[in-house]
Amino acid sequence: MAKKVLVVDDEKLIVKGLRFSLEQDGMEVDCAYDGEEALEYARNREYDIVLLDVMLPKLDGFQVCQQIREFSNMPILMLTAKGDDMDKILGLEYGADDYITKPFNILEIKARIKAIMRRTGRPEKGQKSKVIEVLELKMELESRRLYISGKEINLTAKEFDLLELMALNPGKVYSRENLLNTVWGYEYPGDVRTVDVHIRRLREKIETNPSEPKYVHTKWGVGYYFQA
Repeated sequence: MAKKVLVVDDEKLIVKGLRFSLEQDGMEVDCAYDGEEALEYARNREYDIVLLDVMLPKLDGFQVCQQIREFSNMPILMLTAKGDDMDKILGLEYGADDYITKPFNILEIKARIKAIMRRTGRPEKGQKSKVIEVLELKMELESRRLYISGKEINLTAKEFDLLELMALNPGKVYSRENLLNTVWGYEYPGDVRTVDVHIRRLREKIETNPSEPKYVHTKWGVGYYFQA
């Protein structure tokens, strides 16, 4: 089945180029040129990934990302001409999975898309799911679904990756640098604040009291670990 991609950018030449290149790889591509149109597409169709520009008419990319996160955990790769680190952190704060700065190489875009799709792909029919169960937490690794007390919790791809890595290695303390290199990759241009932002967002979703976590703990001066 063809992968479905939503491309959102008000620069028509960029949209045209991305659409052509992705369709050449067999993907099914929808295009939106402002924030409101992007939300309409996202509400009415599930995408394997959304390529979302920051500077958009009507609603900016951060607003669109934030609103999508209210009803879906579909992966979001943000595109922007801005290179400021705080903009990157802000993009991740709103629930984006990754961030790439214009001008970008189409091969780099494709590599990021493929990496995200590998992480978020669902299992083939009949494939058994690995499951982690700790207290009220149930994590289905193959389907990439998380439940707390029976209620499904929507995590972004990076949030799930962080939790999966730590849950598969309970008690092991990971430094921020180690998490950044393992989950985002050694070539990721961000810094360790990215990890802290994601850990805080993850705790807000899975912990009854994020300031007194049951699952994701802090080893002060060292990093984070999962308590089984």
